[in-house]
Amino acid sequence: MAAKSTQGKKLVVVESPTKAKTIRKFLGKDYVVESCMGHIRDLPQSAKDIPEKYKKEEWSRLGVNVDKNFEPIYCIPKNKTKVVSTLKSLVKEADELILATDEDREGESISWHLLEVLNPKIPAKRMVFHEITKEAIQKSLKEFREIDFDMVKAQEARRILDRLVGYTISPLLWKKIAYGLSAGRVQSVAVRLISEREEERIRFVKSQYGSLTGNAAKGASDFQIRLSSYQDKKLAIGKDFDETNGKLREERKDKVVVLNSDMADKIKSQLQGQDLAVSEVEEKPVSRKPAPPFITSTLQQEANRKLGYSSRETMQVAQKLYEQGLITYMRTDSTFLSNQAIDAARSCIKSLYGKEYLPDAPRDYASKKAKGAQEAHEAIRPAGTSFVKPEDSGLSAQQYKLYDLIWKRTVASQMVNAEQKQVSIKFVKGDTEWAASGMTITFPGFLKAYVEGHDDPEQSLSDREVHLPQLKVGEQIKVKNYEYNDHETKPPARYTEASLVQKLEKEGVGRPSTYASIIGTIQDRGYVKKTGNQLQPTFTALAVSNLLRKHFPDYVDLNFTSEMENSLDEIAAGDVDWNDYLKKIYFGDEGLKNQVENKEDRINPDESRAIHIDGLEKYSFRVGKYGAYVCRKDEGGGEVCASLPEDKAPADISAEEAESLIAQKINGADSLGKDPKTGLPVYVLNGRYGPYVQLGDMEGEDSKPKRVSVPPQMDHENLSFEQALKLLSLPISLGHHPESGKEIKASLGRFGPYVVCDGDFRSIPKDKDLFSIDLKQALELLSQPKKGRGRATSLKTLGTYPATKESVDVFNGKYGPYIKCGKTNVSIPEDIGIDGITLEKAIELLASRMDDKAGAKKSSKKAGKKKATSKKTTTSSAKKTSKKSTSAKSAASAGSKSKTPASTKKKVVVRRKKS
Repeated sequence: MAAKSTQGKKLVVVESPTKAKTIRKFLGKDYVVESCMGHIRDLPQSAKDIPEKYKKEEWSRLGVNVDKNFEPIYCIPKNKTKVVSTLKSLVKEADELILATDEDREGESISWHLLEVLNPKIPAKRMVFHEITKEAIQKSLKEFREIDFDMVKAQEARRILDRLVGYTISPLLWKKIAYGLSAGRVQSVAVRLISEREEERIRFVKSQYGSLTGNAAKGASDFQIRLSSYQDKKLAIGKDFDETNGKLREERKDKVVVLNSDMADKIKSQLQGQDLAVSEVEEKPVSRKPAPPFITSTLQQEANRKLGYSSRETMQVAQKLYEQGLITYMRTDSTFLSNQAIDAARSCIKSLYGKEYLPDAPRDYASKKAKGAQEAHEAIRPAGTSFVKPEDSGLSAQQYKLYDLIWKRTVASQMVNAEQKQVSIKFVKGDTEWAASGMTITFPGFLKAYVEGHDDPEQSLSDREVHLPQLKVGEQIKVKNYEYNDHETKPPARYTEASLVQKLEKEGVGRPSTYASIIGTIQDRGYVKKTGNQLQPTFTALAVSNLLRKHFPDYVDLNFTSEMENSLDEIAAGDVDWNDYLKKIYFGDEGLKNQVENKEDRINPDESRAIHIDGLEKYSFRVGKYGAYVCRKDEGGGEVCASLPEDKAPADISAEEAESLIAQKINGADSLGKDPKTGLPVYVLNGRYGPYVQLGDMEGEDSKPKRVSVPPQMDHENLSFEQALKLLSLPISLGHHPESGKEIKASLGRFGPYVVCDGDFRSIPKDKDLFSIDLKQALELLSQPKKGRGRATSLKTLGTYPATKESVDVFNGKYGPYIKCGKTNVSIPEDIGIDGITLEKAIELLASRMDDKAGAKKSSKKAGKKKATSKKTTTSSAKKTSKKSTSAKSAASAGSKSKTPASTKKKVVVRRKKS
């Protein structure tokens, strides 16, 4: 970050380069806008970050002086020293410092840290806004305020409390379960919720029930009817069964009948060829209101449901939209819309959908602000006095989808109700009663713009309608055929990111602005695996959750954690002293420190590592250093154990699978056959990381037979010998690159099949078979811009760099647009931009960077040669000095001064000692 001259100017500091770039457009030449790149200091992240003077203190590992009013040790991370240095030099030249970080606890804390570290001798002001538009920025320049120290203290208390909980309980988990595990104030509650849901699934017993439907007709209209009652009893459906154990609810046993195939066959034979009479027709108008505009939690939930985005992904994309000035601040608990937003939404409705979709008066979503609500005053909405249409935004695919979602939800929230007509018809014959339901949309209203859970409102409107013919009581209908279907009760669904966020918010655990990091953390720590859209707990999660529930129930209790949040909110409001609160939580009689110290010796590690699974009492499931494993007593009274695949959820393990893994461990796997080339046996095995094929036997701990993972699309249980040989043949040589002459190979990796040439990888698309890829197809894949995990997608290709013949591409990255050529990246100057960059200009920008790199390499090589020469000369000199040591001594005794360098003398002594 090159320092810019701020002489006689006002320095504005924001968190990110993108935000700085956007704000710069709205300020004049008297302002210099610079980014601090987020937090510039934090609590120590490791022991090496702790200042030397504190390292001997007992509390130093916490990074918080618990003996002195919970005074935190703040450190400037190494990657922020240059940022701080640049900001300090800019402050020295400026006339005024303006702190323009976000207006929430985090943003307030960043501003305070900046003030503490920069220690400006010039006036410092706090500037706040909730959208990055010209009007909002100009207005905020007239409404400066002081830093809110209650908010800062609340953020500090939250950070310190999280540190105390995490750093006090986590070491206990290392001793009792496995090294490297972690606990957290909100993280552990989330793990508990997910684990308890898995335990419910383990206890669940499936029950069977049936349904009977018929294809009815009136004239040309076909519609479906379903059996709803038999012999004066309602037919049992899913909700009549207990969701926790799968059994028919006790109170429903005398009121419902559980249909089976024999009963269904009897009913079908009785009704075959007979008409049914209409016994009741009910039409009911239904008016639906639109959902309120997004707050942080509902945006995360809907983006997860509709777009498949994780909470972390949603917040990252929303942050970029905010920084580009397209949406208002994305951390908010308020559904309120300003008059400016309402006017903009109503203008969109009138111009795009017509007056009939516009209510007479604006809809008011002002709600009582929840305790702890983030300080932004509005819901998440498109920014400005007029909303930029999604198609005019110029956004990339991911950003476009989220902006489109926010735009539609905001506009729909100000539209008229959707009007629907629901029709219920009942039919009777003998001792059976049948039902049919229909729904038509009489006026779409807000559904024209936005339908929850669907991407295309137009398409989803027709999907929602079920048309029934006009029927009257007493009218007869014909039934073409009947169909019986078996059903089984389903265990409680695992949490998705959307449902977990919903649960946490409902219970008041954590705050919406923290949910993304919480869900990310429990996945990063190995407590949860995301399978499809489900959050699937690991055996380790169950072990940790069991230990905490048994020995530290308060710290995973929903009410206790919610009360902690409320107390932190009261600190933010200035109603509670943060030091007194932390003392109570940490040092009280039932405080964290005492609880851990008193209970540590009582916790049995073997019990803590064991997981009980109902119905599998014959087996013992445990967590160890290398993951989960299953054990069973052998015939000699000893124990045999086998690793469990990491992708296997606790509720999904069966007795057959457990027995198969143990049998494989005892007897070894049966060979599929012998490899024709080597004569070695070929096996299909199951390991910690899933199924794999192996060539040859393990002949010792150090032996490394060839292994290849079996991809998910292959059924490892029915894998043929030919398929196994194909996998073992990887990597496959496809030929050589026509330009570089380097070999091109196809193989299978952690993220699926790929082709590679000289370290340059490309994924093979899912619709292509790894073993049928040829050289031509591989070259086509390698010629495409890289689209790896977490990498930016090329916006456009400008051409090739003359010297290296490498592709020159334009990307939009975290810190703005840039050019990429091989391994060299160069930012695109603001005055040129993405639209203005040409191949000629790109080559000019790349040339200086590539020359610098080439020069650095040459200098490095020269320096290496000089160093080697110097070493050689010194050694040679030392040898000569050693040979002349006698004459040197004589000269010294004669009064002559030795001219031998000190370093040489030292080496002479060492050499003599060795000799």
